[in-house]
Amino acid sequence: MSRHTGIRALAAAALLVPLAACSSSSDSDGDTKPAAKAAGFPYTVTNCGVKTTYDAPPKRAVTMNQHATEVMLELGLEDHLAGTAYLDDKVLPQYEKAYESVPVLAKEYPSYEKLLAANPDYVYGGYASAFLAGDGRSRSALAKSGIDSRLNVEGCAKKPVSMDDVYREVREVGSTFGVRARADKWVSGAQRELAATAEKSKGKKPSSVFVYDSGDKTAFTAGGRGIGNDIIKRAGGRNVFADVDKSFSDASWESVVKNRPETILILDYGATTVAQKKKRLLDDPVLQDVPAVKNKSFAVLPLSDMVTGVRAPEAVRKLAAQL
Repeated sequence: MSRHTGIRALAAAALLVPLAACSSSSDSDGDTKPAAKAAGFPYTVTNCGVKTTYDAPPKRAVTMNQHATEVMLELGLEDHLAGTAYLDDKVLPQYEKAYESVPVLAKEYPSYEKLLAANPDYVYGGYASAFLAGDGRSRSALAKSGIDSRLNVEGCAKKPVSMDDVYREVREVGSTFGVRARADKWVSGAQRELAATAEKSKGKKPSSVFVYDSGDKTAFTAGGRGIGNDIIKRAGGRNVFADVDKSFSDASWESVVKNRPETILILDYGATTVAQKKKRLLDDPVLQDVPAVKNKSFAVLPLSDMVTGVRAPEAVRKLAAQL
């Protein structure tokens, strides 16, 4: 996939004009009247403890992390993007053309200086790491520069994340950018898709599932806090580490053996291929009596399917078919 590194050249004055700013117009008596505000504004939302009121949609957003980017592209908001960063996988085919129109600021996270150079008025992060204070990109630092921000709800969840949180994420982003109707339409479609998958899985005994993200000395796996656990459950599975109160966590191989998973769900991303991950599992003498290893029962999903974004409903269908 080609990556565009240039920033669109825009006149400085245009950058300072809000999308729905109040303008003045003269009537026959010389009086001035403010233009009407955009529909749905002002809009106030509290996200991960940060309360923000928007008088108009952001004009120059930067997304960091793939699922944040794909929420924006699903809602048709590429024209509001001044930049993007940090893919784990290829974007979905239906987003490729829109993605290619957006400047890529960095392969991973951009420096604070490079982020500011894009002149954003809004930064949308998928993971809490997008706003690490040590890297100078904290939400408070952005606010001091006059930049609003949003963190995906899974990044600050205090309880297990569910598909309802996916709906909330899409709807709140849609409302922030004045396209709530598009968000509601997507949610309705997602609900229909999940209902159809549930109907097909009705009556089937849940299959025990171990998620293998990565790891050698220990297994990095999905716990019960993240959307991945809900995806597995809706697909007709049972996450063997659902009792771990984290989205992702390290687990000992002894605990994997003890839980005797019937299927291993491999997350596909990065430099290590699915084939290499399978070989590591199949060749490990400690795992030889695990039913999933013994029967070579594997499922595969891209990492981007297992986060709180627009891929989640389709991920349920894909996993259900493999289980």
